[in-house]
Amino acid sequence: MRDIRVIGDPVLRTPAEPIVDFDRDLRRLIDEMFAAMYSVQGVGLAGPQVGVGRRLFVYDCSNRRGHVINPELTIDDDAEVLDEEGCLSVPGRETGKPIYARTPRAAGVTVSGFDRLGRPVKVKARGMLARCFQHETDHLNGVLYVDRLAKEAARKVLLQTP
Repeated sequence: MRDIRVIGDPVLRTPAEPIVDFDRDLRRLIDEMFAAMYSVQGVGLAGPQVGVGRRLFVYDCSNRRGHVINPELTIDDDAEVLDEEGCLSVPGRETGKPIYARTPRAAGVTVSGFDRLGRPVKVKARGMLARCFQHETDHLNGVLYVDRLAKEAARKVLLQTP
């Protein structure tokens, strides 16, 4: 089982590298990432969150399950939506559970990339799934959801982390 990396680990702040080999090791990594995500009741998990600086994420959100390798995110509807968001990599010091804060995100997105066999995938999303895609793509760019919060809200979250 792969451990979830937490805030303070440099891998979370380092932009991930593109994947070029669609091989057995990649398929095993995807399976391990799903197992790690499910073990902590997550809805999405990016490579850096398990210490792998590669551009991929897995998700099981809004009745949609999948993975995207080398994702490209396009904003389809830039209307700002504020909703509660947390992160497995930003746990509370006391509880070990994600700390939630109202985080701004775009209302609609499309993510394009590849599946585990190198076949193109494209998924349009709104609501929670759009939020998930934006959150996981941020991880691949070294960005955490706290970076998108107002200064005081980010401070409040960070004061609760280990």
